Amino acid sequence: MRKIHFFIGLFATTLFLVSCGSNESITDDGNGNGGGSTSDVTNVNKNTISTGQPKEMARLEFPKVKGGTSDVIVHSTSAYGMTYALEWDHTLRSQRWSCFEIYKSNNVKNWSRSNWKQTSWRGDPFQKDRLVPLSEQPNVTGEFSGSYYKGIGSFYERGHICASEDRVYSQDANEQTFYMTNMQPQVGNLNEKIWSEMEAKVRDWASSADTLYVCKGGTIDGDDKIVDQTKSGFIVPRYFFMAVLAKNSDPTNGGYKAMGFWIEHLDVDQRSKGVTSFVVNIDDLEQKTGIDFFCNLPDDVESKVEGLSVDKVKIAWGL
Repeated sequence: MRKIHFFIGLFATTLFLVSCGSNESITDDGNGNGGGSTSDVTNVNKNTISTGQPKEMARLEFPKVKGGTSDVIVHSTSAYGMTYALEWDHTLRSQRWSCFEIYKSNNVKNWSRSNWKQTSWRGDPFQKDRLVPLSEQPNVTGEFSGSYYKGIGSFYERGHICASEDRVYSQDANEQTFYMTNMQPQVGNLNEKIWSEMEAKVRDWASSADTLYVCKGGTIDGDDKIVDQTKSGFIVPRYFFMAVLAKNSDPTNGGYKAMGFWIEHLDVDQRSKGVTSFVVNIDDLEQKTGIDFFCNLPDDVESKVEGLSVDKVKIAWGL
């Protein structure tokens, strides 16, 4: 049985209050089940949860929520909790990011995407998200595939932000990744190639981390961050990104390390460059995207892991 939470903030003013504490702590359930969050920490930029907003906003994978005409939507299952969360901008008719965790008990394969062929769906269960006005979402078929890169290139595919393969621990969780609110238009040269290799690399890292905190998306804020529009005016991001935070037993920087991927949305195969070519540190990724990643970390830990030089980031992640 799926359990889905929707938190509405479109017509309410969201206040993010500055708060400081004296004792630093990061909570975890202690069983490798993720859900890490900060409590009573010195943290001036953390998400402060107002009435009616999801408690999950305190989790470590969440970036600073933009608010305004955007809502945070959390999809979950009764067996595993949060599948992923996203920030949906009602004015731009687009998601800004999806975030999620990978840890021991959800890093298992109990479902395969190919299994959908044996269900009533007869294939991938792409569908509109019932928690977002249907008129704000692209049509399930024809909108992306009927639009072409800069009008002359390849057609767009429905590019998962939270990847299907990242949520194969249950059928219900996997189905939720096929909501159109979790899609961005991507050409196949990106979606099926270098982006897919980046996603596979992140899954590889998950096997050696206690918990992996992931935030992914495409740029939608500003004309210089948009490469195109689909035939019905849906945004096509000019860049795509991944921000990854790992928690492990290494005491360095409180047991955390972080890295980012930043790639331009081009209608060419970029695999020959290798994923290492697209590595950035989190400070740089924040400058490029305008998003404050891992804002719920204590300030001192956040500063250390996000400001590491790119060369040191690559070494830390084995690249």
